[in-house]
Amino acid sequence: MIRALGFLGLRTRPLLQSLLLGVAGALSALGLAALSAWLITRAWQMPPVLYLSVAITAVRALGISRGLFRYLERLATHDLALGAMASARERVYVALASGSPAYSVTLRRGDLLTRTGDDVDEIGNALIRGFVPIGVGLTTSVAAVAIMATVSGWAALVLAIALIVSGVVAPWLAARGSERAITDGAAAGNRSAEATTTALWHAPELVVAGRRGRVLAAARRADADAIAAADRGERVQALAAAATPLSMGASLVAAALIGIGLASDVGGSLADVSSSSGLLTPMVLGVLILLPLSSFESTAPLTEAGIALERSRQSAARVMALVDAARSGREPMSDKVIADSAIDDVVVHPGPATLVLDALRWGWSANTVLGPDAGLTQTLPPGSRMAVVGPSGIGKSTLLLTMAGLLDARSGRVTAVDENHSTIDVRSATCYFAEEAHIFSTSLAENLRVARGDVTLEEMTASLSAVGLSDWVAELPAGLDTELTGGSEALSGGQRRRVLLARALVHRAPVVLLDEPTEHLDAADAARLLDRLLDPSSGLFGPDRTVVVVTHQLPAHPPRSTSVVDLGAGPA
Repeated sequence: MIRALGFLGLRTRPLLQSLLLGVAGALSALGLAALSAWLITRAWQMPPVLYLSVAITAVRALGISRGLFRYLERLATHDLALGAMASARERVYVALASGSPAYSVTLRRGDLLTRTGDDVDEIGNALIRGFVPIGVGLTTSVAAVAIMATVSGWAALVLAIALIVSGVVAPWLAARGSERAITDGAAAGNRSAEATTTALWHAPELVVAGRRGRVLAAARRADADAIAAADRGERVQALAAAATPLSMGASLVAAALIGIGLASDVGGSLADVSSSSGLLTPMVLGVLILLPLSSFESTAPLTEAGIALERSRQSAARVMALVDAARSGREPMSDKVIADSAIDDVVVHPGPATLVLDALRWGWSANTVLGPDAGLTQTLPPGSRMAVVGPSGIGKSTLLLTMAGLLDARSGRVTAVDENHSTIDVRSATCYFAEEAHIFSTSLAENLRVARGDVTLEEMTASLSAVGLSDWVAELPAGLDTELTGGSEALSGGQRRRVLLARALVHRAPVVLLDEPTEHLDAADAARLLDRLLDPSSGLFGPDRTVVVVTHQLPAHPPRSTSVVDLGAGPA
């Protein structure tokens, strides 16, 4: 949790400002209770009204200041927390971008969504619902006990014990009791997010495969588990919350008994004791009774604060585990570093490159090793074409990720050499274009600049024309500057595939790895486009660029220069 708070980029001054505003509001409430008790009991004696004018004005001032300080505290705390959450998300993205790509590509969408969404929110909630309320409650409790000590030492002792029970013991028990419920709820939330994103991102495929109902049922079960875990946590919270009214009741009973004892010490009843009789006055009795009521106002939220801190602690552990895993194998980087220079951008190799696969086997983990038993051995000189085919699930996309240097080889190796036969970084020589690559909700031009920031308008127009989108672009209201509102929702399946292929055309990597580039095109268009991709003389890619294509639609007569790797039957 301490590391996560540092990861939020908190500054001391705004945090202290939020805490001081909260303390000011709580002390205004405490002073209002004490002064109101004095004013009510003093007015009962019917003194001249001028005797009460200062107290009346002070009561009004405290009533206004209590609401004002609380409003300002809410503004300051939420501004602090929202800014901290934005900084934390930025730093998570920087850690992933600058970390190991082999880890990033293995993240499930549901896990990443939960870590950067709910978990970061929970860390921010530690400020709003945890640390600031605890600081306010501690300060107010000390002030209440100090005020009570001026009236009665025994009353102050009883109040201190009651406040410790309400503000320390109950929150600690609530946090410990809800620990398991929070863990189960987070796990169920992950499963729900994973099932939901799968249902949203792969709806057509799930319908065709007849698995949509199974995925939706998994989402419903995960939601039910999350609700059950939340219910268990609420039961624990309710039991712990009962400590506050019980403590309050005990302190009030003790205050009344102490008041009776004080009255007995002066030899009279409570009604007979006057301001001159010694130990007890009506005003003192009012403070004895009403002050505890106000002091518990600041400890009542601490049960929820304890649970919020436990929830935040678990979220912090998950977020920092994500950051640490992304940085594994890299140079250590401070949690406070968020500069763009921290991102390890790969410089694209400017010239031709040869890609060599030497007895390569691949897989997501050591338990799922894919490829031929002897490994895949292949040399791809500049300008070569290779098609990878095979049944679904055999590891075609995983092979491309390994060839791109985004996944570590399970055995064998992938190397890249330049025209001088010098070894170069595989990631600088290759670029992987995923089947489910993202279309951003911005202009068409910006979606192409994702692949290369300095691409010219002429190059973008040429690439879109090369993939068969020139007529479509001509009909767009603002041409290349047309906003693709909703991202991929603004495009048909075929248009989306062609835009992604246009990205590959403007990229400068000498080796291009394409995952299902003709998916969602009709059979005739897919066959024509695939022929052009596999034909070095088609002009679609330069003569020195190597193209590797994963496809289910291999042409009946692919170009003779194409190397076909059938993972179901071995290289041909």
